[in-house]
Amino acid sequence: MANVVVVGSQWGDEGKGKIVDWLSERADVVVRFQGGHNAGHTLVVDGKVYKLSLLPSGVVREGKLSIIGNGVVFDPHAFVAEVQKLKAQGVDVTPDRLKIAENTALILSVHRELDGFREDAASNSGTKIGTTRRGIGPAYEDKVGRRAVRVMDLADLETLPLKVDRLLTHHNALRRGLGHDEVTHDAIMQELTTVANEILPYMDRVWKVLDDKRRAGERILFEGAQGTLLDIDHGTYPFVTSSNTVAGQAAAGSGVGPGTVGYVLGITKAYTTRVGEGPFPTEQKNEIGEFLGTRGHEFGVVTGRKRRCGWFDAVLVRQAVAVNGIKGIALTKLDVLDGLDEIKVCTGYRLDGETIDYLPASQGAQARVEPIYETLEGWKGTTAGARSWNDLPAQAVKYVRYIEELIGAPVALLSTSPERDDTILVTDPFQD
Repeated sequence: MANVVVVGSQWGDEGKGKIVDWLSERADVVVRFQGGHNAGHTLVVDGKVYKLSLLPSGVVREGKLSIIGNGVVFDPHAFVAEVQKLKAQGVDVTPDRLKIAENTALILSVHRELDGFREDAASNSGTKIGTTRRGIGPAYEDKVGRRAVRVMDLADLETLPLKVDRLLTHHNALRRGLGHDEVTHDAIMQELTTVANEILPYMDRVWKVLDDKRRAGERILFEGAQGTLLDIDHGTYPFVTSSNTVAGQAAAGSGVGPGTVGYVLGITKAYTTRVGEGPFPTEQKNEIGEFLGTRGHEFGVVTGRKRRCGWFDAVLVRQAVAVNGIKGIALTKLDVLDGLDEIKVCTGYRLDGETIDYLPASQGAQARVEPIYETLEGWKGTTAGARSWNDLPAQAVKYVRYIEELIGAPVALLSTSPERDDTILVTDPFQD
């Protein structure tokens, strides 16, 4: 049996939460391998809605082990709040069901504040990235700069003060430069020590846990956040997140060897959305964009921000298939397109008079590309709640087949509503 990596193939918000939750029934372990609590997943289980930001989607499944890997940046206070919220909804969130890698870097108040300071300054200069202001980027900077406080440090009160001092030497210099007051050592120590006892019971050597599970033949599901086009290397830089979101990060961000990673499933929305600033070739600033946003309930789970909406961009998804090694896609939100007279699909770009079949890496070129569309006939029937191909209108099936042809990857699953059971299974990713 193959282990499975789930990645977003667009700019995130593709519906990964539901798909991971659905797949977790077949898995024994669910691992979150990158990102922070800036990524929101909405799960609908028997009519009950769960909104997750940091915890793996498998946490709502009984009998499954959920893991937060070392590739994540971890806000301890956000974690405690999310655990309490889930417990109030009747979810069993205990240390025997949820593990946090001991070497996971922490997000602190200084990271959140710095994130906000920079976005405010950038708003005045027109260079805003559009972050969630949750401190994700600054926390990754400190991790790479080798000054991060990590989960394991909460258990070592002798060296923790030294690490806080090292961190504040950097941050207070930045704060002075941005015209803000310094943060005291005692304030950060209090922030950490007040939450340590609630975090430490979940801490574990995740690499060892996963190795034991692998050797025992248990199925592992690796869950990414955001999407390929927000990858720090392969996305629409600089309008990206601060981590690698592609499938290759699953191994490094969890503490397993590359051979542990098996089937790569790309979650793909039947149209395209993105949150925040940056290029978006197929964006529709018109009635179609409003229709997709309203019908698809396109608002960020974490921030509530309205998502930008547009037609399906096969160029971007085809590139994501190549970069991730995607073997199959889970196509979501097909039902949002129900009732449209015609549907457009972007099959290529024009750039400075030339036709290209890829997204250029240059920020300037990305802003200049123009989409080339093919127009397909829409369908009057409904796809909402369909659980077999026979339930789909003929034109909807034609649309799906055309997408498969354009992106060079087959549909493995087809999601037709937020409910976990409204899913058409074509290929089980856990089968070799």
